[in-house]
This record gives sequence, structure tokens and C-alpha cells, in this order.
Amino acid sequence: MSLVAIVGRPNVGKSTLFNRIVGSKDAIVEGTPGVTRDRIYGESDWNGKNFHIVDTGGFVPGSENTIEKAIREQAFIAIDEADAIIFVCDGKEGITPFDLEIAKILRSSSKPITLVINKCDNSIQDAYAFEFHRLGLSEPYAVSSVNGRGTGDFLDEVVSYLKEADLDTTDDRLKIAIVGRPNVGKSSITNTLLGKNRSIVTDIPGTTRDAIDSIVKYYGEEIILIDTAGLRKKSQIKENIELYSTIRTSKAIERCDVAVVVLDSMRGLEEQDKRIINQVTDERKGILIAVNKWDLVEKDNATADAFVRSYHNIMKTHDYVPLIFISALTKQRVTKIIEHAKKIHERRQVHLSTSKLNKILLPELEKTPPPSAQGKDLRLNYITQVRTSPQVFAFFGNHPQLIPDSYKRFIENTMRKHFDFEGTPISLIFRRKNKRWEEIQENEGKK
Repeated sequence: MSLVAIVGRPNVGKSTLFNRIVGSKDAIVEGTPGVTRDRIYGESDWNGKNFHIVDTGGFVPGSENTIEKAIREQAFIAIDEADAIIFVCDGKEGITPFDLEIAKILRSSSKPITLVINKCDNSIQDAYAFEFHRLGLSEPYAVSSVNGRGTGDFLDEVVSYLKEADLDTTDDRLKIAIVGRPNVGKSSITNTLLGKNRSIVTDIPGTTRDAIDSIVKYYGEEIILIDTAGLRKKSQIKENIELYSTIRTSKAIERCDVAVVVLDSMRGLEEQDKRIINQVTDERKGILIAVNKWDLVEKDNATADAFVRSYHNIMKTHDYVPLIFISALTKQRVTKIIEHAKKIHERRQVHLSTSKLNKILLPELEKTPPPSAQGKDLRLNYITQVRTSPQVFAFFGNHPQLIPDSYKRFIENTMRKHFDFEGTPISLIFRRKNKRWEEIQENEGKK
């Protein structure tokens, strides 16, 4: 999807506008300048176009303050990555020298810019926007991010610059994304699989920048590796260690069939690893965990099993994810990544017949029925698979809205016990039994 960046000087209401556009409160909103230091990403849609949107910290041109320099650097990154930019100014305060300087920087970016004049809470205050023609940008839009006034008009302009999302649906080659936090060995793994140094490898976290697609031949089959790898000069790394990590990971996961989440065996499972794993499963992509640098671990025959048990204890709802232990340095088991990814990809495409699902699962669900809720007995009468890649199954019953999450987890565990969905997230949807259900059952009987 396209990326839209929100930029502007401190305390003009960028985070409030971000929350308004994404329909949540992901960005912290305070009256104190500088609250938003890191870039915050979200997703939204308007006029049928889906897009990523990034909120940046208050941009202070020329400041030598360490934090303000870091915020400015992150804003430059967002501008560099964005397909369109929303420049937010404060209508009540009017044009400031910072606004003029930021406008100059944005004009040199050659990106489409939508100028938003915030804090115009009524039609009288719309007059604030007139003086902002002096910035030499697009027509200023008077809005109020607090109450949503005027947001639709400027969003019409923003999405006019965006392309429709292209998810490579016409390319049926297996796409494997190598993702993980900085300095876990993603580029080294890609280089090993390719047999050449396509990516720059250093011990500096965050050295890689853009996603690079490479083609690897595996027994005559072309497979696309999406490595979050590229060259960025040392002088540009500075104090922001994970400058590109979040959006880089998001784009790679969005485009792949199977994501390989790389962990550092010496550091174990960290919070950012958990977030990446959750992101992959939320996107319903195939998932494999590669525990890298295994050659550095002092181990015996039980070390790998202990690592797996520890993972399962921490990530209880992700116990279907397979782990492999590799070393990009010694090339130990690295090629197993492709072997496992292919099997996971095949599982994502399996379609189970309705008769098989009902024959195997209904007796299990009758043996352990859902608990009563609100004085009603709950029953599930029928199951069918509604799509593959990702796997989605529909359950029809009398009161589907009352099925508790604990029972849904029981159903998923039961399905995994009978069918091989290793490395494959599955989705369960629950519907009321109706005429449509009877038609499906009748059609299945005819087959």
C-alpha cells in the first residue's frame, strides 16, 4: 500500500489528526511539544483506497538539541519513504519561521503535498487558512482534527495522489520475507541462500534500508526472497538504531506468502520479536522462526528442546509455529528455511472438503459442546472452508455471537490436532444457521 506521512512543527495537532484518520488513539496526544518522538504507523482507507499513514514528531529545522535532531531525522525518513505528504500548520498561531523552513524542505522533496491548517473549529476560523497561501504550496484546507471538521475534503486530495495497492497477485512464485529486529543476521541469511553477497552485512544495527527482491533457484523452481536489505551510509545511521525497521517489516510481510522471523539465539525472544510474530499472524501469513547464531550457543542434546519449550511458554497462542536452528556464518541448516517455507506455503493452499470437516470435527464438538451462555444452549451444526491462503473456516450454529473466545481456542486446537496446519494461521468465523446454510448443505450433498 501507499504511504502517507504527516509532518509539521511541534504542537500543531499532527497526532490528533493521525488518530482521526486511522480511527484509533495509537498516537499519544498532549499539549506539550515533542511528545511524539518516534514515527507511529497505522492503516486507513478513503474513497476505496487503503494506505499506510505515519505520524512524525514535531519538526524543528536547524535545532542542535539531541532529541530534536533525532525527531527531525525521523521526519526526513518519513518524507523520503512517503508517496504523499500532509503538512500540518496551526491556524490560530499563523505562519511561523519554522513553517516557512519546513515548506521549503517539502518543496524540494518533489512529493505531492496537501497543506492542512488545523484548529479551525468553525466557519469563522476558516479565515485563518488564507494567509498560508504564502507558503507556495497547494490550496490550504481549514480543518479541525479535534472534531473532524473538514477532514473529508483534504483526504479526497491526499488519496488522489495514491495508487491502488499492488499485491503482486499475478505472480504465483513463492515469496519469502526475511524479517526480524536489527542485527539478527537477516542479510547474512539471504546472502547464504543466494550464494553471493547481494546485501551489505555489518555489525551495525540498522545498516540495511530498503526491501530488495532476489530470485533463488531451488531444484529448478524460482522463489522470491524479500530481504529488508540495502545500503545506507554509516554517517546516516546516527542515534536512531531502528530507523526503518517498522515500515520495512510491514511492507515485506504485506507482500510475502511466508515470513521467516529471525531471532538471535544469544538474546532469546525479545519484545520486538513478539511484536513481529504477532504482526505476521495478524496478516494471516505463513510463519517460520529461524533461530540464528546457533553456532555461538553452548549446547547439548536438550538445548534446542529447552529453547522450544521456553518459546511455547511465552507464546502460548503461537505454538503451531515451527522453529529451526541455524547459523548463517557456518551455513548450518540455512537451506532448510526454503524447504520449511515451501511446506508451509502448501499447507496454506490446502482445501478441506465440507464432508471431511464435518465428519471429523462435529463428533469432537458434540463431545465437548460450547458452554451455555445467557441461559441458552449453544450448538454448532455445520462447518465449511470458505477460502485458502489464508485458511478461513465458517462455523454455523444457533447463537454464534455467544461463543466464548476460550471455546474458539479449543476449536482451533482440535482442528490442528486433526489437520496439519503447522506454520499456518487459521481464521474461524461464526454464523447463524439460516437458509444459506441449508443451501450449502444441499449443494455439498449433491457433490
